[in-house]
Amino acid sequence: MDARPSWMLAMWRGFRNRCPHCGEGRLFGRFLKVRPACEACGLELHHHRADDLPPYLVIFVVGHLVGLGVLETEMRLDVPFWFQMTFWPALALIASLLLLQPTKGAVVGLQYALGMHGFSAIRRAGAQGADSSGRHVTETRDGGRTDGRELGSGHP
Repeated sequence: MDARPSWMLAMWRGFRNRCPHCGEGRLFGRFLKVRPACEACGLELHHHRADDLPPYLVIFVVGHLVGLGVLETEMRLDVPFWFQMTFWPALALIASLLLLQPTKGAVVGLQYALGMHGFSAIRRAGAQGADSSGRHVTETRDGGRTDGRELGSGHP
C-alpha cells in the first residue's frame, strides 16, 4: 500500500504550514524559510525549489482582487481620492503578506507530491531519504546525485 498523500492533500498540508508527507511537523522555521527536515517524520525538505512561483501566484491573485475592487469602487461609489490611495495599497500589502507563506507551502507540497527536485529519491527510499548505506542520496536537477555518483552507476 502506498502511504504517500495525493497532490491535493500534500498541497493542503503545505498551505497549512505542515509537512506534506505526514501533516504533523511544521514546514517553516521562519516566515519564508523552509525547515531542512520535518521535525515529526524526518522528511528532508531542503530539496524544494519554490523560487519565484509563490510570489508570482500571490501577485496574480491579489492584483486581480484589488484591481476588481478599485474598478468597482470607481464605477459604483463616490469615495474620496485620499481614501482610495491609502486603502487599496494597504489592502494589497496585507493580502500579499498573508498569502505568501501559505502559497509557498502549497508549492513545496506540490513539488513533494510530484517527486520534483530531489523529492523523488526520498519518496523511493521512504520518508527518511537514506540509501542502504545510511547516506542521504539526493538527485540534482540534471539527474545526478549530490554525493558525486551518477544514478544507476551501480557503484556504492
